[in-house]
Amino acid sequence: MNSSTSTLLRIVRMSFKPELVSDFLAMFEQVKPKIEAMPGCSGVELKQDLHLAHVFYTLSHWESEAHLNSYRNSALFAKTWAETKARFNEAPQAFSLIETP
Repeated sequence: MNSSTSTLLRIVRMSFKPELVSDFLAMFEQVKPKIEAMPGCSGVELKQDLHLAHVFYTLSHWESEAHLNSYRNSALFAKTWAETKARFNEAPQAFSLIETP
């Protein structure tokens, strides 16, 4: 599939220190609208693992990898990621996928 006509789905799996989950959720609610306002972002979702209450996934939809990279190079990402990773209890995993029709 031609990536210039596809959209990008970015999935990030994050495992948090259980005692810091509520802090992360409060921070996410504050930052979600700001991420969604970034050029090329068409939405951000947060999902919680069914069996591991301290594991979450973000699913963000981007017009292109360039838009995702622009966000990843922004001051908003730098601040948000620094606050988020301070709450991790293991390394995150990230995946970039091309959405197919």
